[in-house]
Amino acid sequence: MNREDLPHVLCVDDEPRIVDGLALHLRRDYQVLTANGAQGALQVLKDHGAPAVVVSDMRMPGMDGAMLLKHIKHLYPETTRILLTGDPGRDVAIAAVNEGQIFRYLTKPCAPDQLRTAIEAGVVHHRLLVAEKVLLQETLIGCIRALIDILAITNPVAFGRATRVKRLAADLAAAIGTKGFWQLEAAAMLSQIGYISLPAELVEKLYYGKRLTPDERVLADGAPQVAQKLLGRIPRLEPVMEILDASQRVKGDLPEGLIKLGAGILRLVLEYDAQIAQGRPIHEAIGATRAQALRHDGKLVERLELLVGASVSAQQLSEVPVGDVIPGMVFVDDLRTHVGTLLVPKGFEVTETFLERMRNFGPGILQERVRVMGAPRRAP
Repeated sequence: MNREDLPHVLCVDDEPRIVDGLALHLRRDYQVLTANGAQGALQVLKDHGAPAVVVSDMRMPGMDGAMLLKHIKHLYPETTRILLTGDPGRDVAIAAVNEGQIFRYLTKPCAPDQLRTAIEAGVVHHRLLVAEKVLLQETLIGCIRALIDILAITNPVAFGRATRVKRLAADLAAAIGTKGFWQLEAAAMLSQIGYISLPAELVEKLYYGKRLTPDERVLADGAPQVAQKLLGRIPRLEPVMEILDASQRVKGDLPEGLIKLGAGILRLVLEYDAQIAQGRPIHEAIGATRAQALRHDGKLVERLELLVGASVSAQQLSEVPVGDVIPGMVFVDDLRTHVGTLLVPKGFEVTETFLERMRNFGPGILQERVRVMGAPRRAP
């Protein structure tokens, strides 16, 4: 194994000689990071990311080891936490278990073999937690994709909006330095899943902001409950559902964190997309969201304005037959049948699932030319 592939271990103590001693015993088998005190440890974590194992002293000035490990559990839940202390009293043990939820509790002086055994067990535990996280995430994403594929087949208007919102939400999150925010992307894709129970004509009226009859309003208002029932059956989807639920509230009633950030981004891009769908130009749509200061974060609105402006200038417009569209292309205009039935809404991003559905279109529609964003398919 190359040295750069060795597991990372962070050793924390307010006495430099103890930290150096721990590193000396471990550096042959691990990449060892060291910190003098809790604040130094948090800075090391910020600079280097999550290690496999953290070994921390208990008695340190300022923040003790139990509180430090509690912070680490919140920030990096897969990191294994080991407490090393010279005070094996009952109160210390209780604090370590209750606050830091530690994996091992070691007392000073700790024999090198005992330390290495604990670290090795901690690395194995870390690998199991990471593997479980990956498995759960892949399972969740598979369930989400299945639901979205059903939405694409049954209600292309709702699916088109979901793909636009997901793309814009992911781009906005990346623009503010939050990449790989899969919970937000999942929430954006599932934001329209409740419409799976509504007639396509009603979803089209909602999409274009048309006036609804009283009966239609009752159906539309019930869409969130349909979504809750569908998603509530999927285990471990709580963060996604929290973002969806919080996106319907005002911006100020949530604690700081990823849920609040995700909800704020989703709320903003949903409203912006609704403004665009109703025919407003970009500057008016941005202005309308900016005017609702109680609902949207002003800095997010500014980022969104820069993002959509840059996106428009970078997009490549082309015209191709419907039968030649490929995944990644985005419809610039609505595609309708000769009797006016909406087949594909503007802003719809072509997917592999859509190509399967497109085979059911008549030959006349497949030959019709449409404007899309993205390079046309090249001849072989």
